[in-house]
Amino acid sequence: DKALHIDVGETETLPLQIAKLLKAVVDKEKPDLVILGKQAIDDDANQTGQMLAGLLGWPQATFASKVELAADNKKINVVREIDGGLETLSSTLPAIITADLRLNEPRYATLPNIMKAKKKPLEKTTPKDLGVEFEGKLSTISVAEPAKRAGGVKVESVDELISKLKEKGLI
Repeated sequence: DKALHIDVGETETLPLQIAKLLKAVVDKEKPDLVILGKQAIDDDANQTGQMLAGLLGWPQATFASKVELAADNKKINVVREIDGGLETLSSTLPAIITADLRLNEPRYATLPNIMKAKKKPLEKTTPKDLGVEFEGKLSTISVAEPAKRAGGVKVESVDELISKLKEKGLI
């Protein structure tokens, strides 16, 4: 049990930069399976897992809602939801999985487990330490609320709707 914190400072990151950092960690740690979230909360991009699989040359299974390890510990079976129902994929290890929210039921940490976690080693590193060139290529220029919208109008009939649309010059 250990944790790794890669300090990128205040730099805004892109999915490819994160994938390159994760590749450096995978190259160092040599895991058989890497599980990532489906989408980042900041940009909702859904790209990092796929980019990491491409950089590593590993198979990938995206949007996983169920994962089973085969008896020989050399394959995984991944169930994912698609428009027509469920799709089951099989892959050899090592592999990348991006997790759908249905993959697990979140658990809340108990106080004793929080105290145990505080005692675990936390390795802190930087992109430079991992041999990854990390340059900020994105900067937020401004953030503003959208313009306020005027309230809608309820109409009683189709004739009234057509009359209102004609008043506004929409038909």
